[in-house]
Amino acid sequence: MTEGRRRPTRAEIDLAAVRHNAALLRRLVAPAALCAVLKADAYGHGAPAVAQAAIEGGADRVAVALVDEGIELREAGVSVPILVLSEPAADAVADAVAARLTPTLYTEGLRARVEAAARASGAPQPVQLKVDTGMHRVGAAPGALGVLARAVVDSGALSLEAIWTHLAVADGGAEEDRAFTAHQLAQFDAVVQELAAAGIDPPLRHAANTAGAVAWPASRYDLVRCGLALYGELPSTTVADAFAAASGGEALAPVLTLRSEVVAVRSLPAGARPSYGRRRPLPGPSTVATVPIGYADGVPFALFEAGGEVLIGGRRHPLAGQVTMDQLVVDCGADSAVRPGDEVVLIGRQGDERVTATEWATRTRTISYEILSRIGPRVPRVLSRPPGADPSGRSRGP
Repeated sequence: MTEGRRRPTRAEIDLAAVRHNAALLRRLVAPAALCAVLKADAYGHGAPAVAQAAIEGGADRVAVALVDEGIELREAGVSVPILVLSEPAADAVADAVAARLTPTLYTEGLRARVEAAARASGAPQPVQLKVDTGMHRVGAAPGALGVLARAVVDSGALSLEAIWTHLAVADGGAEEDRAFTAHQLAQFDAVVQELAAAGIDPPLRHAANTAGAVAWPASRYDLVRCGLALYGELPSTTVADAFAAASGGEALAPVLTLRSEVVAVRSLPAGARPSYGRRRPLPGPSTVATVPIGYADGVPFALFEAGGEVLIGGRRHPLAGQVTMDQLVVDCGADSAVRPGDEVVLIGRQGDERVTATEWATRTRTISYEILSRIGPRVPRVLSRPPGADPSGRSRGP
């Protein structure tokens, strides 16, 4: 899809912030290793560049959802282990093996296909086994994992690198959530012990996503898989509180800033109803600014009704009407000096104000993962690695 490089809309990706976040997470979970989760083009941030910055910050390996995502990273020069988080499609197995990816397995059918591809390649193939402890999405049943693990160990062509699981509600603060996470970890421990009793002891065990890594120290095991925190966001207030308590006051740095600029202004009287649907009258005379970004670029259609605001001139301004496919309109107030060419920050900091992906998610009743990953391919990603700047963008002294 064509990027919109001829309009003033862009997503700036601060690679110094990625490095900072990876290093902070690595210190927080030590001695566990850090796996940087880069699926969905690194949550919309640009996987190859984010991978390199995360590795520089201390990530030992990375993870993707698709074989094609892993191949893209290999072609970009990423040499660390790359875990594919779900079983690859049958017709992608040979490519996964050729690209030296580490597939996750949980069925005998895929295990046999990976073994055949490994034998054809002539090189040992590491694999990881996933057990379903309650997420109920993918993974082998706890009672079936032993047979699968034995088949891997006895194959001669495969090496069992890890056993892992995924936590469903580690970000929850309710007692029911905490009880379920504890139950998942107990199930996982039981499976590990059963394998050990059978003489199967893989080098790595892992269970923690960002929420688990931060809020559940017992889930860190040998490795944690961090996605959202790598990009400077946390999945819930429960996890944010746990992070503040564990990090010694050091904060994650926001990685993405979504910018555009004013392309048109008009003075409208009180009662005018801008945009499709004429949903709401202006409360008073106002300068209304048009900004060239819309829901095709990832701005939620629901943001207007949810009270969304953007930053212009260091101040918050509400949307003046429905978000459209390519544009939105902003109510800048009666006394505004807003002019075409003025910078608009949709996500990020301007002056003393900041709008976050979490704020958009809270307003529109979704999650910050969706907000970040839905910023569309029409929005160019501009990589920023400012020399002599700290992750917040402030200049460092000599």
